[in-house]
This record gives sequence, structure tokens and C-alpha cells, in this order.
Amino acid sequence: MPFETWEEFGAALLGAPLRIALIIVGAVVLRWLIHRSIRGVETAAATRAEDKHRKNAEKVADPATAADIERRHQRALTLGSLLRSVATFTIAAVTILTVMAEVNIPVGPLLASAGVGGVALGFGAQALVKDFLSGIFMIIEDQYGVGDLIDTGEAIGTVEEVTLRITRLRDLEGVVWFVRNGEIVRIGNKSEGWSLATIDIPVSYDEEPARVIPLLDEVTEQVWEDPELHAKLIEQPSVAGVESVSGGVMTLRIFAKCKPGEQWAMPRDIRRRVKASLDKHGVRGPQITPYGPGS
Repeated sequence: MPFETWEEFGAALLGAPLRIALIIVGAVVLRWLIHRSIRGVETAAATRAEDKHRKNAEKVADPATAADIERRHQRALTLGSLLRSVATFTIAAVTILTVMAEVNIPVGPLLASAGVGGVALGFGAQALVKDFLSGIFMIIEDQYGVGDLIDTGEAIGTVEEVTLRITRLRDLEGVVWFVRNGEIVRIGNKSEGWSLATIDIPVSYDEEPARVIPLLDEVTEQVWEDPELHAKLIEQPSVAGVESVSGGVMTLRIFAKCKPGEQWAMPRDIRRRVKASLDKHGVRGPQITPYGPGS
């Protein structure tokens, strides 16, 4: 019998095994409390994002606003998942080291070996660590989200997936690009807030701006009053005036501040209406000047 008396057996039973059990139970309880707190913060963040956008009843029906609400909700879920993973890993590591110390396993040499291995792994996985850190900051700072049209420098396209390591894009030709987060130096988000469409209208050099500009103003008013187009605009399009005069062509410019993603379709609608108006009032387009012998 390893124990001479029941007192020694009780002391051994209530010693290291009991402390180990208490350590494990404490770790489980601490993990549960931290996860519950993170879920509470996650839910509160998502609720605040929804309440902020639902104060204006008109904006709630806006698809862009609904997408933004969903994006903020997904961002809160992603951050919550990341924080829970970090908390679980940290608690597990501390618990294992504490239990090893209780059973008299030397922790010092293990930590030294782990430190050396960590340094070696760090040198070999610098790019991976850089990708993960960049992904974490991109998610925290909400630089872009799924559905946004972005320019990463390497590729331009619509975001289909954002992870801690890569961002997946699909460009206008349908090509899927996988861009490592650590390689993204700059981000141009073309879906944030609003976009600006620039429409140049060329007419003949000898047309009077005082005659053409009022016609363009009428067109911009018609576009603004059209319910279908009005829903895509932030404000009424404006005629900036004469942009350039050269080579027998006078170019007038129109600016249209519209919702993200509408900066390509809006110019087509405006040009179609402008052409119909100019043709109706006899405004001539650019005249082709022949060059060569006998011209």
C-alpha cells in the first residue's frame, strides 16, 4: 500500500488531483463567462447598427442600406468568432501549463523549446502571420465587405469572400482573384456611400453654349423627376458647363451623384435623353473636318 494511513491517502487525494480538477473546472467556467460576454457585446453591436439605420423609415427600404445593415451584422459575428477563438486558445494554453506544474512536469525547458520553435516558425511563416494580422485589421476597421466593388492594386472586382488570410474577388470578366491580405497595400472601395458619374456631351464647335446648356438642364430635371432614376440618385444631376473646345468639338460636362454601382448605367440613360433633346432642337453634333488634297 503506497499510503501508510488513511490521513496520507486523504491528503494526497485532496492535494494535486483536487487542485487539477479545480483548475480545469475554473478554466471551463472562465471560458463560458468570456464567451457569454463576447456574445453579449456582439449582439449589442449588431443591434446598435440596425437601430441606427432604422431611425429613418425611408432608408430601411433602400437595398443599399439593408445590405449595409447585413454587412455590419456579419462583421460583428466575424469579430465575435475571432475573439472567442483567441480566448479559448489562451485559456487552454494557461490551463495546460498550470496542470503540468501541478504534476511536477518541468515547464521551463518546455517553454524554452517552444520559444525556439516559435522563433523558427515565425521566420518561416512571416507571410502567413502578415496575412492574418492584415485580415484582422481589415475586419476591425471595416475597410470593405462582401458585395463591395474594390480596387486592391492587383485586381479590381466585387468581393465574394473575406477571410483572415485572403480576399476573393470576381472582376468584370468573371475571373476570380484570390488576393492575400498581407499583399494589399491600398484599398479603393467603389461601393462606399456614393459614386459620381461623369457624362461628357460633344456638340459642334459653332453651337452656342447659352443655347445648349438650358437643354441639358431640362434633361437633368427630367432625370431627377423620373421615379425609377430618382431612386438611383443621391441628388439632382448638374451641368458643369463647357469642359473643352478643340478640333471642331465643344464638350459639355454633366455630373450625376448616384448610389454605389449606378455610375455606369446612369450615364447611358442621361446620354439617351440628351441625344433625343438635342435632335429635337436641331443642335448639331461634332462636325468631321476632311483633311487632304482639295480640302
